Amino acid sequence: MNLNQVTLPVTQMSDAVRFYQTLGFELIVDTPHYARFACPEGDSTFSLSLEENAVNGATIYFEHAQLDNWVADLQAKGVIFSQLPTDQRYLWREAVLFDPSGNKIKLYWAGENRLNPPWRVKN
Repeated sequence: MNLNQVTLPVTQMSDAVRFYQTLGFELIVDTPHYARFACPEGDSTFSLSLEENAVNGATIYFEHAQLDNWVADLQAKGVIFSQLPTDQRYLWREAVLFDPSGNKIKLYWAGENRLNPPWRVKN
């Protein structure tokens, strides 16, 4: 089994599309009510769905080995972060921002700890 995609609700499609393109994602489907992006690495995708009363309690994570450089590049493009890269107690380094519709995004690097933290369940 493999995760196909995650779809985020947005209230302003054009603003959201520009935002995710600024983050470096490739727009592969573009309609007035739906947009889909390919991640720059790997074969993962995610999409946006226009919803008048968008409410989202989920957090979407995007991983990058050069997290600090990526965040600095995005800041230079005017992207605002609510938290700059910070080492977390669970061994991930994370930066936090919100898209134009208020969806929470974490840009992070976890290395080996992403799938194999010291507290991983032994099978």
